[in-house]
Amino acid sequence: MRPSYRFGPFELDGRAYRLTRDGAALDLPPKVLDLLFLFLSRPAALVTKDDIFDALWPGITVTDNAITQVVSDLRQALDDSPAAPAFVQTVPRRGYRFIGEISSTQNVELRTQTERSSQFPVPGSRFPVPGSEFGKRRISVGDFTNLSGDASLDWLTAGLAETLTNDLRAVPDLTVIDRMTPAQAAMLGQGRAPAADLVVVGSVQRAGDRLRLTARVIDSASREAIAHARADGEMTTLFDLQDAIVTQLSTGLQLTLSPAAAAKMHARETSSLDAYRAVTEGRLKLETLDPAAVPAAVADFERALALDPRYALAHVGLAHALFWRFQASRAEAAPDVAALTASVAHARRAVELDADLAEGHSALALVLSAADRHGEAVAAGRLAVSLDPANWRHQFRYGVAAWGAEREAALGRVAQMFPPLGFTWFGLAMLHVARGSLTAAAAALDTGISHEAAGPAGAARLPGNGLHWLRGLVALAQGDPARACQEFDRELARASLGLFGREYAMDACVGHAYASARGGDLDAAARLFEQALARYPDHARSWLGLADVRYRQGRRADTEAALSRGLDAIDGLRRLGRASEAALAAATSELLAGRHGGAVAALARLVDEAPPGHAGWSIPVEPAFADLHGDPAFASVCEKLAQRAQ
Repeated sequence: MRPSYRFGPFELDGRAYRLTRDGAALDLPPKVLDLLFLFLSRPAALVTKDDIFDALWPGITVTDNAITQVVSDLRQALDDSPAAPAFVQTVPRRGYRFIGEISSTQNVELRTQTERSSQFPVPGSRFPVPGSEFGKRRISVGDFTNLSGDASLDWLTAGLAETLTNDLRAVPDLTVIDRMTPAQAAMLGQGRAPAADLVVVGSVQRAGDRLRLTARVIDSASREAIAHARADGEMTTLFDLQDAIVTQLSTGLQLTLSPAAAAKMHARETSSLDAYRAVTEGRLKLETLDPAAVPAAVADFERALALDPRYALAHVGLAHALFWRFQASRAEAAPDVAALTASVAHARRAVELDADLAEGHSALALVLSAADRHGEAVAAGRLAVSLDPANWRHQFRYGVAAWGAEREAALGRVAQMFPPLGFTWFGLAMLHVARGSLTAAAAALDTGISHEAAGPAGAARLPGNGLHWLRGLVALAQGDPARACQEFDRELARASLGLFGREYAMDACVGHAYASARGGDLDAAARLFEQALARYPDHARSWLGLADVRYRQGRRADTEAALSRGLDAIDGLRRLGRASEAALAAATSELLAGRHGGAVAALARLVDEAPPGHAGWSIPVEPAFADLHGDPAFASVCEKLAQRAQ
């Protein structure tokens, strides 16, 4: 007979073979119960994947995904957060550990077993949010300096920094923030300390076939070096040289590395140095968020996969590159859906190759979200942060995939870990707009804008496209057209920055046009709508806005022409399956026809029929719907939208 266990509000009854919570039985599959019995029989100890295979599927060949699914089901039953677990902790690339406090009704040996496993401390409460722990030092790694002046090493300067950044995330004593840009390093040299308490700076030098890597850790407050590292060797031993640098710096900082952390830090994603270089070069191109750089990045990742087809990170990189290709086209009448489909396939392949690769799951969350696969996207995001909760990128992609309180929590963690990321504040503002909390939305956007204005920490690599546009819409909805127009102009001034610069410049033209029309300047409004259409000639709502202006100017032929183009664009959106955008445009066309009830009905259908997620989030601040405010039926639509966002 199996032993019985109590932990938290749960009791696992070995005699009855069931799990209860506060006395109420939970309906769980046998594999979930078997896994829980396995975990509880080894409290605080590492339970490897092989252990789970042997216990749950003896003699049967199954994939790692089977384990991932049953662990996910168990966590759901226990209401356990992957990012901040109270019971089941993921040990990346190794297995899992039960970290809750256990009492046994039949097995008095448990306490002795726990004492034997004292090398794995069992926390008495949930892990705190990464980056929020008092006493934890925040560390950032700067791009290495190329002392040789050898252009063939340029890729390595950032590659080393990125590798060290990821390795240091395995150290529980540190909070690792984003890789430090050259601009931030220059600030340090001027005596202006960055957000990190510790900064890793280093250099790479080549003489013939030999490399010398050096690094030191600088205390930001005192500007003194407190740890040093150096490694020399052949270029072919680069991976070993990187490991040596991390080990020496960890020793110099007197960091305690668990076996799991050490294994993660020294894991090899590929044995091909050329494939590693190709992936690094591709990532650096994508970092620019420049649409022109995407084709070359695609070529880099494809080259890496030609060298090593099982290189999971190369599949991740290609998934991101194809995703950016889609994103750059998303405001077009016919976006590059084929690129998105291929992106999803590569992200899936990455997690097939390595089920414990957090980057794979986080990429899958991002691309599935763009494909409107909300449930799968959120599940992938949860897995990513359970595997690597200290990486702001995973938290961010999880937040993008999620909605409501789950998005708020995930993006809140990103705001703590990497405050300058403008897209974080935009994503939070979206949620507040959907809830009808315009004051909170304005505050989030102002925070994001203030970080951008403060310096290059996030803006240089990840410009916050859309912040000023959305701030303008919020100001317009709050009755401040002057502030709105200022913000729209600021967005237009950023049209050349980042992947989404052109798209949000179009949106800013549309917002500014509505503000001008509301103020009676119809000529300016017409020019602004035309400027939007110059960027995206088939944008339905721009044509409909222009039709409204031409009608008010008494230009009947121009009105009919613009209206016809707008209605054709709506049909195109529907044919392409872009239901949300088509519904917003259809509601606008109903208003032009004087059918307010039809407009509200179109918006109501959008909110009622949309799958879970952010569809229709902008309705409360869309300037085209300003005349609907005060309509009880429209208020009901907004209330439903707010409920979806809770």
